[in-house]
Amino acid sequence: MDRMLTFMQIAALAVAGMAYAVLGSVKVPLARKLHIDEAKVGGLISVFGFTLIPTVLAAGFLVDAFGKQAVLSGGFMLLIVSLLMLARLNSYWLALVAVLVLGVGWSALVNVLNVTSPPAFLPAAEIKKHMAYAMNMGDFIFGMGAFLTPILVAILIRSIRLERTFLVLATLAIFPLLLGMGVHWEKLVAESTETVAGGLSILLSDPVVWLCCLAFFCHVPIEASVATWATTLMTDKKVPEGSASTLLSVFWLTFMGSRLFTALTLPAGAETILIVTMAALCVAFTLGFAFSRQAWLTCALVVCAGLILGPIFPTLIALLLSHVRASLHGRAVGLFFCIGGIGWTAVPILIGLYAKRTTVQRAFLIAAVCATLLTALCVALAGYLAGYLGK
Repeated sequence: MDRMLTFMQIAALAVAGMAYAVLGSVKVPLARKLHIDEAKVGGLISVFGFTLIPTVLAAGFLVDAFGKQAVLSGGFMLLIVSLLMLARLNSYWLALVAVLVLGVGWSALVNVLNVTSPPAFLPAAEIKKHMAYAMNMGDFIFGMGAFLTPILVAILIRSIRLERTFLVLATLAIFPLLLGMGVHWEKLVAESTETVAGGLSILLSDPVVWLCCLAFFCHVPIEASVATWATTLMTDKKVPEGSASTLLSVFWLTFMGSRLFTALTLPAGAETILIVTMAALCVAFTLGFAFSRQAWLTCALVVCAGLILGPIFPTLIALLLSHVRASLHGRAVGLFFCIGGIGWTAVPILIGLYAKRTTVQRAFLIAAVCATLLTALCVALAGYLAGYLGK
């Protein structure tokens, strides 16, 4: 195992988490600086989300064609450029361009870092057996970067103002870029005999790939919906805003803690049991949100949701990468995020529209439908993998 790769991976995952959380962390002072309303702030965040769908898939092809170092380095350079643009911008349109660049760079990072987590955290001989450990550990580090960013940004803005805060964040992004120069990337090259079209055809004809991607399509809107509307659900039950914000932080801590716990304790071969169990529990807590009449129950469900949701994504992608040959990992991750990104974008919009006609609580029935489909897909995935491995 390349120690420099491990150090680079830890730093890169933390910075990728920072990039994921940075817009939400600066939206209030940024809106004040640009004199824009909440609708335009939402537009900036939407541009970041929509950028993910095509560019993470394109990054997958670039990873498999040109190598991990080239795409990762390019992603960090775009990230740095976008932060420098945000430090100097003076109009909403320049902000849109900066966020577009940020989204493209982040998509490149996400693709490569999901592919490099297994060799970064495991010896080559143990990757297949303990893939879930590597992916849960990597996503725990990513989550910590995202969790700590709002705290860091709040401190920096009070001390050195918004513009210099972006410069500090850009400086932090240089460290993994420099560490990457010391990695022995040639050891991570997987031999490939298939053409671009042939490789994509292999993925699209594989039931396991489709089951993993569709499961992520159903899972990620549940996660996004809880993160977006948990405080609304609690305050509608007369929970004070301060307490609701604190419980949302507890949600994220339990979310990350469950990934670390899964990485350290999940036995090899138990991945499908975990995702089926957690998917079924998603049905329980989303229905609980939709029908809860008591504040204490809603608050408890928020905390439980973090424990349940945390390990689903990294374990799903671990199953995907364990199944797919190494030369197709970049494209597999790109397809996974592309299909998942559609659910990430579309389903919360549907929930928001339905909430306008009814209530946010009633709209969680849509999340419950997603959880039910997720459970069915995870059961099918477990059954197929059991049959596939038994041949």
